[in-house]
Amino acid sequence: MSDGHDGHPHHEGMDASDGLSYYGRRAQAIEALLVEKGLCTSEEVQSAMDNVESRSPADGARVIARAWADPGFKARLLADPGSALTELGYTLPDTTPHLAVVENTEQVHHMVVCTLCSCYPRTLLGRPPDWYKSFAYRSRAVVDPRGVMREFGLELDESVEVRVLDSTADLRYLVLPRRPAGTDSLSEDALAKLVSRDSMIGVCNPRVPDPVAAD
Repeated sequence: MSDGHDGHPHHEGMDASDGLSYYGRRAQAIEALLVEKGLCTSEEVQSAMDNVESRSPADGARVIARAWADPGFKARLLADPGSALTELGYTLPDTTPHLAVVENTEQVHHMVVCTLCSCYPRTLLGRPPDWYKSFAYRSRAVVDPRGVMREFGLELDESVEVRVLDSTADLRYLVLPRRPAGTDSLSEDALAKLVSRDSMIGVCNPRVPDPVAAD
C-alpha cells in the first residue's frame, strides 16, 4: 500500500503570509478559542502535544512483548487494557477514546481501519502513517482486506477468518499479533524488536527472528 494524502488536496498548500497550512492555521484558531474561554492553557496544549510527539511504535511493541512473555499480563491486557498499561507506565486519556486490545490467533486475524479519518491509538503507536490515513486504505480495507494485506506481504490461509475493525473517535484498537515461532528463548527486549507498527494494525505479521538470535 503506497502512501496517500488525506483527500483534501485543495488545502495542502502553504499560506505565504504565515507559513502555515490550512490545517495549521485552523489548529491555531481552535487553540486560541479554547484558551480564551478558559478551557485550557497554552502550556497544557503544548504539554499534550509534547506527549503525543514522544510516543512511537516502540511503546506499543514493548506492550506486545510483555504480553507474549507474561500470560498473566496478557490476560489483564485483553480484559482491561487501561489497568494493564499502567503497569508499564502508560496512561490512557481519562475521557474517550476507549482502547480495546484484540488478539490474533490461528483461526482469527484482526485488521484495523478508520473509515472516516485516522482514529488510532497514538498513546502507544505515535502518529499514524500516511497510508493509514489515505482514502485508498480506508476504502479498500473494508471491501478487500486480504488484498490489502497481500500488498504488505501477508498471505493468509483461506481458513483464517479476517475481522476488519473500524476505529472511531470513541473506540480505538490495538492488535496483539501472534508470537512468532522459535522465540521461546528471546528476552522481552528482543521480542519487542520483532513487533512492527504495521503488525499492531494487523496488515502484516511480526518480523521473523534471525535464526542466530533465536538460538
